Formats: sequence, C-alpha cells, structure tokens
Amino acid sequence: MALNKRAFILVMDSLGIGAAPDAAKFGDVGADTFGHIAEQCAKGLADVDGLRSGALNIPNLMDLGLGEANFLARGNYPQGVAKCENPTGLYGACAELSSGKDTPSGHWEMAGLPVMFNWGYFSTTAPSFPPELIEKFIKETGVPGILGNCHASGTVILDELGEEHMRSGKPICYTSSDSVFQIAAHEEVFGLERLYEICDIARKLVDEYNIGRVIARPFVGNKTGEFKRTGNRRDISTPPHGDTLLDVLKTAGREVISVGKIADIFAHRGLTQKIKATGNDALFAETLSQQQDAADGSLVFTNFVDFDQDFGHRRNVAGYADAIEKFDVTLAKFRAGMRAGDIAIITADHGCDPTAEGSDHTREFVPFLCFGPEVTGKSLGRRESFADIGQSLAHYLEVAKLEHGASVF
Repeated sequence: MALNKRAFILVMDSLGIGAAPDAAKFGDVGADTFGHIAEQCAKGLADVDGLRSGALNIPNLMDLGLGEANFLARGNYPQGVAKCENPTGLYGACAELSSGKDTPSGHWEMAGLPVMFNWGYFSTTAPSFPPELIEKFIKETGVPGILGNCHASGTVILDELGEEHMRSGKPICYTSSDSVFQIAAHEEVFGLERLYEICDIARKLVDEYNIGRVIARPFVGNKTGEFKRTGNRRDISTPPHGDTLLDVLKTAGREVISVGKIADIFAHRGLTQKIKATGNDALFAETLSQQQDAADGSLVFTNFVDFDQDFGHRRNVAGYADAIEKFDVTLAKFRAGMRAGDIAIITADHGCDPTAEGSDHTREFVPFLCFGPEVTGKSLGRRESFADIGQSLAHYLEVAKLEHGASVF
C-alpha cells in the first residue's frame, strides 16, 4: 500500500481525568481518577511496601501532556502534578456524548459512534433480574437454578457464593451500574465451555431488555478467600448500531487489529485480526509485536483492562498508581519503536475513580494524547465528544469521513 501511515489506539481503561460537565446526573461530582491518584501518591497515601512509594512517577505520560489534559478538565493541577512547559504530544480532554458511562458506549464513541439511546439496566436492589427472565434462563440452559440475582462486586460475590456454587452447580448471576448480565462459574467444576454456552443463551434472552453485554466470568480456587477470576473472561456485546471507524477501515481494505477485549466490545465486527492476551504486560507485549509487523494503513486497537477491573472497581489506589507507572515504563519502548508515518492516541473509555464511594464507573473527561515522530505538541482544548478521536484517525488514514466527531488534523 502506498499510504505510509499507521495508527494505534491505546485505551488506558477507566483513566478519567476529571468530572465531566454532566457528572451531577450520574452522581459523580468531583470525580477525577487520574488527579485523585496523583494526589494520594503525593501525600504518601499510596505507599505499599514491595509495590511502590512516593509521588506518581510517569515521565513519558507527562511529556505527552497527560498533566495538561488533566488541567484542561479540572481547571488546576492536582497535588503531585507539575506543569509541563513543552509537551511533545497533542493533548486534549474529551467529554462524552453517549447516554451512559459504560464500556461499549465509551469505545464505540471513540470509534465515531456515540450511543445516544438509553441502555436497559437491571435493578440495583435484589432481586435484580425480572423473574420471567430467570425462568427462561433456567429452562433454556438446564441449570438447577441461579445464585446471586443482585448488584454486586465481581470479586466479593465469589467469596460470598463461590463454595455454594461448587456444591449446587448453580451459576452466579449478578449485575452492576453498567448495562450488563454477568455470569460467574468455576472454570473446572462447572466447565469453561459450559459457561460460554449459557452466556450465549443469556445473550439472546436479554436482547428484549436492551442490555449491552453478557459477561462470562470464569474463576478458579477451592474455597472462600482463594477464589480468583481467570483470563478467560468473555464479553458478548450487542453489535454497534451503525458503522464505526473499524468498519470504515475494513471496507477500505485496511488491516484492523484488535488486542485484548476490543473484539468482544465491538461484537467482533470491523476487524481483520484478533489477538487475545491477559494482563497489561501481555497486552503491551502484543502491541509492541504489532508495532513491528502491522502493515501500512493499519489500525492497532488495544484495551489495557487491568486499570479498570483490577484497581478502579476495587478502589485500589496504590495498585492503580503502580499500573500507571508500569505502563509508562513500557510506553518508552513503544515511543522508541515508532516509525515515520505512525501516530498513536492514548485515551480512556470512562472514569473509575478509586477514591470514590462504591465500585462503579465515574462520568469523566478522558485524555486525548496524540503523538508520533512527526507530531508537534500543542493543546487541543476541551473536546465535545470522544468521537473526535475516531474522526481524526479517519482523516489521518485517508478513509471516508465518519458521521460524528471533528478531526484535529
């Protein structure tokens, strides 16, 4: 291909940078995932022996303008974040147009397709699921019943119900503030393929409730306190309601490479290659491999899930800070490996402030950090939609203009 350009989207899942203009509607006034982590680190409140200590140490992200993007969102610098006089990346703060603060909405919008309709949600009080839905689920799957039927943390519920699940053979079904039906089952006792089968059945059953995702949550362990979720999670999403950047690129004959759960989020649509990996380190290793091999005109799209599932939802500030610092170290290798014509965008799909109450996502601005060998740093200001990311990449990669978003190029 004559086009000597490639693009990379690196999603730091849940790294919001300050409360969005409409945060009050979501009960998220004052949320700031990145800023609050930086403040906790600066105060010595994220020091853990053998893990990390002191102020947040992320020179590469700061050089690209993450601190400046945080300033755009919140209006001041958090404690522990100093002004960067000459950022080397384009930096901005994107607000969200989509109606929710969920994973599919955030990803689809950054790919140029805001979700302007309302997803269906299950009750936050038990029982969470309509009785007719559970009756159909039990009948069509053949399970002896279900456990849970509530709004819950995915790790806490394993300790509460994991042993009973192993004795009874009943899957653990629960929801969250997202539009989601989650099913946890023991990978060995219940069986991984069996779990996937009942999740496929659940996916069909929840369509009438307009639910965004069914998530298979396999786990292992023998007793309470030892249960751990495995890397064989599977998200079964409803397909995007229109064309995304991925569809446009694929139609134009380009390579669209998913790393991690991107394929699941887009219902496996608009992709030419899917790479599975578990954990941020493995995800970045696969991304670095694609940086070496991806053809001209390609898009490589990676979701770094650990920030959200392991630390944001679990309200683990120190763990989140450590993960950002490790990401920053590998980011140096990625930057060094970029070639002429490459651009990369670091962003997020929502917030998940680990200092907030509860365990849910938070409605926040997300960073828009664009960099590459030929990019000159400057402020992009506040952006009205995550869709500006997709539109910018459509313009840069010279494919058809998307319906939503404004290009920064």
